[in-house]
Amino acid sequence: MNSRPNIPKRMQAVQDPVIPIVGEWTRDNPGTISLGQGVVSWGPPPEVYEALGKFREDPSNQKYKLVQGIPELLDAIEQKLARDNSIVVDALQQVVVTAGANMGFMNAILAITDPGDEVILPAPYYFNHEMAIRIAGCQPRLVKTDSNNQLDLEALSNAINSRTRAIVTISPNNPTGAVYPETDLRAVNLLCRDQGLYHISDEAYEYFTYESAQHFSPGSIEGADGHTISLFSLSKSYGFASWRIGYMVIPPHLLVPVKKIQDTNLICPPVISQYAATAALKAGSESFAKELASLAEVRTESLDRLAQIGKKARVSPANGAFYFLLEVPSGGSPMELVRKLIEKHKVAVMPGNTFGIECGCHLRVSYGALSPQTAIDGIGRLVEGLARV
Repeated sequence: MNSRPNIPKRMQAVQDPVIPIVGEWTRDNPGTISLGQGVVSWGPPPEVYEALGKFREDPSNQKYKLVQGIPELLDAIEQKLARDNSIVVDALQQVVVTAGANMGFMNAILAITDPGDEVILPAPYYFNHEMAIRIAGCQPRLVKTDSNNQLDLEALSNAINSRTRAIVTISPNNPTGAVYPETDLRAVNLLCRDQGLYHISDEAYEYFTYESAQHFSPGSIEGADGHTISLFSLSKSYGFASWRIGYMVIPPHLLVPVKKIQDTNLICPPVISQYAATAALKAGSESFAKELASLAEVRTESLDRLAQIGKKARVSPANGAFYFLLEVPSGGSPMELVRKLIEKHKVAVMPGNTFGIECGCHLRVSYGALSPQTAIDGIGRLVEGLARV
């Protein structure tokens, strides 16, 4: 009699990704507009493709490069950090290029924890963060945000115990679209410093802010360099999702552990993508300014349409990223509602429970992945569907 080894409990505790399930339902219903995936509709600036020729000129580019990243990209990142984030890279901070911000987060968790440790996640959380913590054999400590999805500073402080190793913040936020004010991020960073914890700041949506909201990088705080891990990504703003380039800014004492982890998992980030990223960063945020302006218009139109359904759905304040988090009081099971919206109204969204929302029915709506008119049409279908719930 043959038997196969059991799947370890550590992996059994990791949630199943819901995106493939929603994707399958979407494929089974042709013509469905997907407001589910968290990407943008545009691609990299033209300078990126010009840089690929330079990659081909050097035969050594076919070989492995430095674990930390190629010098040209590291230089471009340092200039960008100083210009856009007020983070000055010196002997007290180190930059490591990663294959996307998700890899940066995994690097950070493995570098700062032992199995059984805890990492505080404000909820709703980004599901890949929760999954990474469990994959590392650690426990996510969930702390609810307030009714507007802003940080509850007292609750964060009360959640700290002897096994806590870090507090994670995402601003602008996925899945809520909330932007945390500078005062709150400073308070979290100070709390981490005083308690001997790391502050992991995920800033993948740094350029996506609207109205009066402003992005703030905790890594720019004086004295924050010894306990702050800042994560960045080109996937969103530069339309770089499949190129898989992000980077992390870390205290120097974490450089060796992070290099060990990255060398084992990746050896080095894809060199051709690093050449492309160098060109993108040199092009700067001006290269996607028109796209951001267009996205802001989509957001305004979407909010106007969502307001039409009144009490059928509450839209949380969302001045960042390209997400809305909807509370649907009479929606029932989030997964069943998602399926119903796909099958009957040809529009796909993400269920809130995958982001750690256990009570009520919530939906995450992404309006960034489609052309402006298609996104607005999708919102129209969503409004029609929710009006019938």
